[in-house]
Amino acid sequence: MGEFGLQLYSVRDTAEDNLLETISLVADMGYQGVQFAGFFQTPAMNLKRLMDNKQIGAAGSHTGLDELTGDKLKETIAYNQEIGNSLLICPWLPETDRKTRADYQRTAQKLNEIGQICKDNGMIFAYHNHHFEFETYDGETGFDLLFGQTEPELVQIELDCYWATHAGYDPTDIIRKYGRRIISLHIKDMKEENGKRRSIEIGAGMLDIKTLHRVGKENGVNWFIVEQEDFVGDPLESARTNINNLNKIFL
Repeated sequence: MGEFGLQLYSVRDTAEDNLLETISLVADMGYQGVQFAGFFQTPAMNLKRLMDNKQIGAAGSHTGLDELTGDKLKETIAYNQEIGNSLLICPWLPETDRKTRADYQRTAQKLNEIGQICKDNGMIFAYHNHHFEFETYDGETGFDLLFGQTEPELVQIELDCYWATHAGYDPTDIIRKYGRRIISLHIKDMKEENGKRRSIEIGAGMLDIKTLHRVGKENGVNWFIVEQEDFVGDPLESARTNINNLNKIFL
């Protein structure tokens, strides 16, 4: 079985208020890893101590482009190395970097440059998709443009299965196409109501989580990351429901 992590954006308000306490709660729920979406000025030494004590791993860090350039990138790498995280993930592209085919080609080179610096420092770099990368430019999606023009050894893929499905693509086809370049999967579930789609707790939506896990494992995926953005109740309770439902599916 792969390891299940929680993208802490799912519990962002609690994480911002007290990151260490939030990670402690998430570990007690049974998650094997956490994926960061900001560190909120938490000293690296304190974070590493807590993660060691709770025996919970680092499943990557979502890091904006502003933190992935120049001296900021050096600081980002140093902090993540100190907490034991080897995976940096760019989670988003500004619109100016993705309006045209040429934008995607230029962005791909920017990602290659970041990936090279990460590799030189013993880190792994990846990009996380939303739905906009699946718009087509002369018959080719932005997603394929990005990953067709980035070097596989420099830029890995974190495939968000929700957003790929939202854009009308079967995530398993993408996993099979890119194979071991996909380093982790976001497996947030999807519900459609009144023509609108939203994320929902694992097992209450339309994604075939069991198949995504199987195909991911067949292609070397290690981290399966829960992320939820829409809530009816308490996000922490949703996080607990998600890991409980995953355990029911796979036990």
